Amino acid sequence: MNTKLLEFIDASPSAFQAVVNIKKELNQAGFIELNEQTEWSLQKNQKYYVSRNSSALFAFCIPETFDSIQMAASHLDSPTFKIKANGAMIDKNQIRLDVEKYGGMILHTWFDRPLSMAGRMVVKNKKMESILFDDKKPWLMIPSVAIHLNRDVNQGKAINVQKEMLPIVGQGSDFELEKYLQEKHHIEGEILAVDAFLYNPESSKVWGINDEFLSAPRIDNLECTYAILEAIKESSSKNVLNMALFFDNEEVGSGTKQGADSSFLTDVLARIKEACHLSQQQVLSMIARGFMISADNAHGYHPGYGELYSPSDQPKINEGIVVKHNANQKYTSDAISAAIFYQLCKEAGVSHQNYYNHTNAPGGSTLGNIANTHVSLNTVDIGLAQWAMHSSYETAGTKDYQDLVSVLTYFYRHKMEICNEDYMNL
Repeated sequence: MNTKLLEFIDASPSAFQAVVNIKKELNQAGFIELNEQTEWSLQKNQKYYVSRNSSALFAFCIPETFDSIQMAASHLDSPTFKIKANGAMIDKNQIRLDVEKYGGMILHTWFDRPLSMAGRMVVKNKKMESILFDDKKPWLMIPSVAIHLNRDVNQGKAINVQKEMLPIVGQGSDFELEKYLQEKHHIEGEILAVDAFLYNPESSKVWGINDEFLSAPRIDNLECTYAILEAIKESSSKNVLNMALFFDNEEVGSGTKQGADSSFLTDVLARIKEACHLSQQQVLSMIARGFMISADNAHGYHPGYGELYSPSDQPKINEGIVVKHNANQKYTSDAISAAIFYQLCKEAGVSHQNYYNHTNAPGGSTLGNIANTHVSLNTVDIGLAQWAMHSSYETAGTKDYQDLVSVLTYFYRHKMEICNEDYMNL
């Protein structure tokens, strides 16, 4: 099972490639692709998916009867660098590319690694067309300066991204990104614009004395993504609208047309309502009885930094799915949603643990509370414990991933009864 996860991560250097790979698996599982630009005709007991911007995708299963709605959500993007247009900079025969940060990353982990580039380009031939690209071969690097020239390098200092983190692509007196892409990928026509992102092409690995760890780029959040994908393919509920939501742009606030703060989810629900001849009352009742699992990885306990964790809850890698809590509701879990998820884990035969931020640290948030501002339903924020979140190469546990697939598969096969705020049953 971990082999398929690692193959998916390695083949998905950006959200664009992740969507392509998700589509391949959904097609093989019998899902039918829909287009937002056309009217939808939906059939009972059929499975569908729709993408937006080629970087976000929803899959859903139309039941025989619409009693409730159950969703699991994740995001496809990860922190990285985006190449600026006309970004070639030449200094004494050294060619560098100007970049800007995408999301919050551990900057020093990007130094001294062979890097590659992936994304999409818009090409005009007879018509304008969006074409994805993945260079695969590493051909860029962000080199450190020698310790002999910077004796304080190990004393800790701020990194100046504009000065220190522009990747070197080679030596010469001229470089044009569009010309490079045209020749590299045999593009006919004029490249009008490019969304190009750096990525770490190092392959994923399983390691540890008992093969208990897996390391890879983009574990946050492709690990949760692939677990949801594996589970939705096995969906079998006859009276629940099961949905898998794969958003983009969570790492930069979700405020895009394909992010959790967009109309994507409400638009898809409106189309399902109309195509399946549901009333607005039915849809609102389904949402009130519904449940969402917002799956985005969590901070696993690091033995070298114990003082950074809450003293009462320190989730460990490979010791269970992490339920994330925050008094200020940056995570959506509350007593009701957490209790439901605890029971789901019990019935699926998997362990769970809790995460709270250290009281003196504000912590982050995820897509669950953002999506809830558009479609409000009982939601739990969960994740898998990992180290080095937002590093260019992260680490998680092999057992935890298998547990997440198990509980999500159980979730998509069983109807949850949330009759009111005082009575719940699985």
